[in-house]
Amino acid sequence: MTEQDAEAGNSDGVDEEYADLGATTQEAMDIAETSMDIVRQFVTDETLADRFRQKAVHSMGDIEFQHLLRFTGTDDAGNEDDAAPIRAGARAVNRETTIVTDITMSKAGVTGRGHNCEKRKAIGNGAELAKETGMTRTAASVLELDKQGVYEDAIAVVGNAPTAAFALADCIENGTRPAVVVATPVGFVKAVESRERIREVAAEYDVPAITNVGRRGGSGLAAALTNELIHVASDVRDGDIDLESES
Repeated sequence: MTEQDAEAGNSDGVDEEYADLGATTQEAMDIAETSMDIVRQFVTDETLADRFRQKAVHSMGDIEFQHLLRFTGTDDAGNEDDAAPIRAGARAVNRETTIVTDITMSKAGVTGRGHNCEKRKAIGNGAELAKETGMTRTAASVLELDKQGVYEDAIAVVGNAPTAAFALADCIENGTRPAVVVATPVGFVKAVESRERIREVAAEYDVPAITNVGRRGGSGLAAALTNELIHVASDVRDGDIDLESES
């Protein structure tokens, strides 16, 4: 049994029916679907990006949050394309790349169902570097894992720490290429700037990214968006979505 299967309470892995929002009982599934039906009354349901706007609204309990998501990426012709990071993330899930979060809370929120990706957290690595330099533990952890090559072609998730987002941006600038970045660090100090920095390097180095603007965000939002990448990947495997035709 994998770590993901143990967390999900099943041993069938990727072929087990995937229940959106982590619901595992019929009552929970009914509640989840009713919640999303309400969200769809306020958020359009036409594109892949709309699914993520809906997920953000549901996660944050705020209809206006649909306007705060930002999608960084281009299509094959080099045109800006909101669906680009979604396609990249779903493909990464289906080739079973590693999901790397900044902290434990973000990792815990990412479902263990519907995929066979390894889940890792950065925090807990880089203690010596943090002690030597005085940088935050999360920033040092990101740099340490990057030195080990963990972020290359990974699904890189930052849900809490702005300094982790800044460190990840530096890694990208220095040559690391995650498959996709989901960055929603929250707070009043450098959170806005850290996500701006992610968007800048993502655009410059062609790394697909999903971020948000404003001070809000957090691990719950990052996990919800990552879970939606997993859900899209599941839909692709089931033949419900053709990523080549989605925009």
